[in-house]
Amino acid sequence: MDGDTEYGKVEDVVGSHVEDAVTFWAQNVSRSEDLLKISRMLAEVCPRANAVSSKPDLSKIYGGCFSEDGCWYRCVIQQVIKEKCQVLYIDYGNSEILNTSDIVEIPSNLQCPSVAKKYRLWGLRTPNNQDLNMFEEGKKFLSSLVFEKEIKIHHKAKHEDGTIIAQAEHEKTDIGQEVARAGFAEKYTSAGNTSNVEGKKVYPTQHRHQETKVSVPVWINRSGEVLNSTPRGRFDRAAASTRSRNFTGNRMFAPKEKIPASTSASDTSLAQIRLDQKLSEEKEVLRRENVNLLQRQKELELTVQQLKCELQREKEASRKSSESFEETMCAQFEMIVRSLAAKVKSLKEMRHTAKNSFVDQLSQAIEVVTEGCLTVPCSLEKLQKIWTEYDLAQERIQLCRNVDEGHELIIKRDEVQQKLYSAVKEFILEVDQLPLSERSRTLQELSASLETVYGQISEADDSKEAFQQFFNYKSAKMKKLISVRNDTETALQILTDWFRGILKHFDLMSEASSNSAEVVGSVDEIFKNVKLAICEELSTDLNEHDEAEKGIIMNAYNKVIHKVNQEQNIITVIQNTYLASIEFKKLAEEWLNRKPNIKNLLSIKETVKSLKSQLRQKLLEKNNFEEQSDCSELEMKRIKEEIADLQNRVLQEISKEQEEYEKLTYLVQKWLPELPLLYPELGILNYMSSGGLLACSLERDLLDAEPMKELSMKRPLVCLEIQGQKVLLKGYSVCVSSEARVIEGVAKYHRAWNQQKEKSGLLQVLFLLFSKSDPLVYIMVPYYPGASLGALQADTPLTLEEALKVMKGVARGLQTLHGANIVHGSLHENNVFAVNRKRGVLADFDFTKSEKERAAANTMVAGTLSLVSPELKMGQPASPASDMYAYGCLLFWLCVQNQEFGIKEDGTPEVNVVVMDDTVKSLLLSLFCCNRPAAEQVLRHDCFLEVDKTPVSPQPDEEPEPHEEHDSKKTDGGKK
Repeated sequence: MDGDTEYGKVEDVVGSHVEDAVTFWAQNVSRSEDLLKISRMLAEVCPRANAVSSKPDLSKIYGGCFSEDGCWYRCVIQQVIKEKCQVLYIDYGNSEILNTSDIVEIPSNLQCPSVAKKYRLWGLRTPNNQDLNMFEEGKKFLSSLVFEKEIKIHHKAKHEDGTIIAQAEHEKTDIGQEVARAGFAEKYTSAGNTSNVEGKKVYPTQHRHQETKVSVPVWINRSGEVLNSTPRGRFDRAAASTRSRNFTGNRMFAPKEKIPASTSASDTSLAQIRLDQKLSEEKEVLRRENVNLLQRQKELELTVQQLKCELQREKEASRKSSESFEETMCAQFEMIVRSLAAKVKSLKEMRHTAKNSFVDQLSQAIEVVTEGCLTVPCSLEKLQKIWTEYDLAQERIQLCRNVDEGHELIIKRDEVQQKLYSAVKEFILEVDQLPLSERSRTLQELSASLETVYGQISEADDSKEAFQQFFNYKSAKMKKLISVRNDTETALQILTDWFRGILKHFDLMSEASSNSAEVVGSVDEIFKNVKLAICEELSTDLNEHDEAEKGIIMNAYNKVIHKVNQEQNIITVIQNTYLASIEFKKLAEEWLNRKPNIKNLLSIKETVKSLKSQLRQKLLEKNNFEEQSDCSELEMKRIKEEIADLQNRVLQEISKEQEEYEKLTYLVQKWLPELPLLYPELGILNYMSSGGLLACSLERDLLDAEPMKELSMKRPLVCLEIQGQKVLLKGYSVCVSSEARVIEGVAKYHRAWNQQKEKSGLLQVLFLLFSKSDPLVYIMVPYYPGASLGALQADTPLTLEEALKVMKGVARGLQTLHGANIVHGSLHENNVFAVNRKRGVLADFDFTKSEKERAAANTMVAGTLSLVSPELKMGQPASPASDMYAYGCLLFWLCVQNQEFGIKEDGTPEVNVVVMDDTVKSLLLSLFCCNRPAAEQVLRHDCFLEVDKTPVSPQPDEEPEPHEEHDSKKTDGGKK
């Protein structure tokens, strides 16, 4: 084998002394090219050197073997398996399994240290439970980290067996940490510690921090090849060169010893050599085949292992899939049962609701109005005719002004009265047998329930076809519903039977035998049929109708309501007639063939005359006593007390007189209209026309009253105390024509108050009386000194809560007046009273003036704010809307206090610029617009929700606030 090296010719280097050649090679060879040449040379030398021993001694450490390219490589036998052995190439670091016949023993005098070094990553070890596959994967992963990369090696320590513990880095990446992080190795105690996991002794290196740059050989990560089994025939020169350079500084050789030259020569003939070579070649062929077979065996074993793993994974996946399928099936079955149970529950609710469906409700209503209808009493028509005749007779007597003619009318009336009495008794007996109240209540409930469902009625079809069409429609609807329900019940019965079969199958005590197929049966079809049947019934709703069906139902409903109203009207007529009959019967039993006793009234009038005479004398005595210069105060006090006592006695008798007048008035209205004609001296018509206020026996001259000059700017006002209550007498100048108008106006006002009395929100009129000396009519009203809004705001203004309470009472007073068709037309700050600062009272007005005249007066102001509405300024007549505008201005005036505000072009105040409660502001804005709310709507506004619904009623002995008095410019107690 020829070739040149940097050390000289190969022949010169080797010569005939193998010992010198090997020693020279071990000490000086550093380049891979030289290593390759000398390896080929040793391949020629060593067979001759070891020709005596055809079979190597496997107990030796060192040996050699040939490669495909004819090179010879040194190796160490690691393990012997029959005729195979595992060797480690000491100059390259990889291992391989070879035939023992391929290995040539190296004589001891030719053995030298290996070039390759064994390295171990610092601080890592292989896990004990790591399998072969994991180990192979770890080697591949380590190869990917170092393949064709420049690696920095830091020597840390060295084991006794020569293994170098090093830390490998590529750029900033620690190779050992990456391997541990990937799970292919685990960290353990550092080799420098006293204890070592593997039980090997570790020596620290001298150059611990020395960095060695190693370029990893190409063969370490060849694709498709195992890392530790590189074939001998595929030697990489570049890798060998690199390896030689990297290990140059780390070689450790024994001192060179002189080896004696061999004197023996080969006696083998050329033919024998060729034969040996041929056998060697054949062995090499067989060896290669064996290697290939072993490699194939490894691959097959790996494939089998992979297939086993895949089979195990598939089994596990199949098991999980089976379990998942079972869980899915269970969940699906549970979902189906839950869904079916929910539908059955909805079906039960629908069936329960269907019992009271609109159709059934209307059917019941038709039955009520057609079959349970009340019959009109036979005596009703007869009674109505006689009653009409009787009312006509009473009216004739009432209009009669001639006494003689009146007596004739009374005789005729009495005859009709007797017949009416008999008819009334017959009618009462017949009506007592009728369930009027129960029937009326039934019809009211029926009407209310139907209107809640169907709403307002329209024109009713009065023919019988409306009910007949409805019953035909209901019959067809019910037939369809019954068919659907039968299908549902059949499907549910099949499902129930299936469940019973399931129970029998799982009953261990049952002797019945059946297989799983029979038990399961067509369960999917059963559930499907049940679901379809239930859904079909749920979609069949009696309360859903098309337009034609709606028309039939509405026609029937309209006719039902029409019949209900007709019967209700009949019941109302019967009830009203019955009540009137009861009253007439009571009067007839009391006054039939009797006349009222007027002696009591005449006796009271005589007593009043006597007391009035005594009162006049006392008043005269008082006047005379006051003119004396030496009058005694005690005597004057005694006279005044006697006058007050006489006044109270007169008023008490007048109260009794009014009670008698009330009785006569009732008789005149209900039974004896002839009393004013028969007893004109009693003045019954005058009393009735005044609404019961006129006291003819009471005169202004008999009342010892104190004039109120500061309040008498427009009309005379006097104040007095009657039975512990302060009252005002307001005088109105009247003539013959205006007197009747004043009396009529006061009577109308009093009737409005009398409907709710203290809850009316109006100031009560106590009496209406005349004066003999002056053409004046006086009305007596309660007196609340200092309680007008004008006086309160000037002294101690009302808070917002107090103002709302007071103005709620005022709104109630306007509601009372407007309900009686009375327009106040004179609302202002001194005509509204805040009794005890919490109860609002609306005072009366000037009864001598019309609504238009009252509205045109200049008294409708509150402070500087005009209360006259825009329409009144334009000349339109006063109305409830103008009263509500004035009411809004008063409320605005109470809320703004001392705040400044502007006036718009139409005369309304600027509300938005003033700071006040938002709810009050919203009410004021509605009162100042064109479409103002009525008093009834104002009372329901949000700002009055917290105000007491029932105002405190004035008490007769209620003490006024003594510190409050009116000035001369502010009217009080009804002064306009």
